[in-house]
Amino acid sequence: MTATDPHRTAVPSQASELVSTLPGRYYTDPAIFAREQEHILESRWFCAVRSADLARPGAFRTATVGRESVLVCRNRSGDVRAFLNVCRHRGAQVCTAEAGEVRRSLQCPYHAWTYDLDGRLTAAPNMADMPGVDRGERGLIGVHVREWLGYVWVCLAPQPPSFEETVRQAVARRLDDEEAVERYGAEDLALGRRIAYDVAANWKLVIENFMECYHCGTIHPELTDVLPEFAEGYASQYYVGHGARFGEGVAGFTVDGTAGFGRIDGVTEEQDRRYYAVTVPPQVFLNLVPDHVIVHRLFPLAPDRTLIECDWLYSPDVVDSGADLSRSVELFDRVNRQDFAACERCQPAMSSRAYRDGGVLVPVEHHIAEFHSWVGEMLGEAEL
Repeated sequence: MTATDPHRTAVPSQASELVSTLPGRYYTDPAIFAREQEHILESRWFCAVRSADLARPGAFRTATVGRESVLVCRNRSGDVRAFLNVCRHRGAQVCTAEAGEVRRSLQCPYHAWTYDLDGRLTAAPNMADMPGVDRGERGLIGVHVREWLGYVWVCLAPQPPSFEETVRQAVARRLDDEEAVERYGAEDLALGRRIAYDVAANWKLVIENFMECYHCGTIHPELTDVLPEFAEGYASQYYVGHGARFGEGVAGFTVDGTAGFGRIDGVTEEQDRRYYAVTVPPQVFLNLVPDHVIVHRLFPLAPDRTLIECDWLYSPDVVDSGADLSRSVELFDRVNRQDFAACERCQPAMSSRAYRDGGVLVPVEHHIAEFHSWVGEMLGEAEL
């Protein structure tokens, strides 16, 4: 850890005091979780689906966004559309499967009300006997959609916040470069592996864990072998623009430090042999290494349950060749399982009287306080 490293810009203050965390109830209280669903998960841009999972017109996926089931599909023109997954007749879910493909329309399995891939009501039993039904007004309720980095982001708010400011610029500020993430070409990468984790912990515990590396020397031996500076307790996100350098003799971001695959086209020499981590509130982690990109999407389901989908993305020629991805995938799969087990160990104590007033952040964790302040701002609480 050298002060002269040019990647270590905007270093936080080296204050020695301890900073308070959120009180324990913020990780257990159903009422607080309900407010988070409304004011954070349903009001911010939410990364719901990988675009390539909607490969053809008629392909659809459903995702839980806050309290809502959201239906995302590709229409006949090849554009992505998203709707609340609720039939306008009697409220049944239009699509009960997590994923599937239809030819031309989406049909509610209850009374067969039928919608085209743009959400318009096109048919219903005995429709001729209902001349007063306005098909335009009875279509599925649409939600805002953006595509970026190869993923579909949705926002349920009537007036969504600026995607540029709250998503793209959030990544740019962390990397200190608006173009840095674009050089990995995530939208053109292929899915090499996807693993889903069902974590018995509050979503904020998972985010806080990802943001700091004070724990890395304790529970991540494989990761610190590849990224030795992490053993010192400083996470990449502690420093604006910083990417942790691979250790001497480490050939690739693999479980045993052996070589991975060729550098992604577009990744610069400056980005080579470095690991960059970015948190995009409220529920995305980006992990950038020279030969692949790892994307975590969090789906908070309850105060003490978070579903996490993790995608490993590689150059299409790597995936198409049938290359063995196991050593590459295993490194972060181990990190994930170590992290999530730690979060699950913390969750029961959130309701303990010992954690009623919360815990503390040591100096290398002080940047987590910014996340806590953000949560407070979203919930309309000036001070937490």
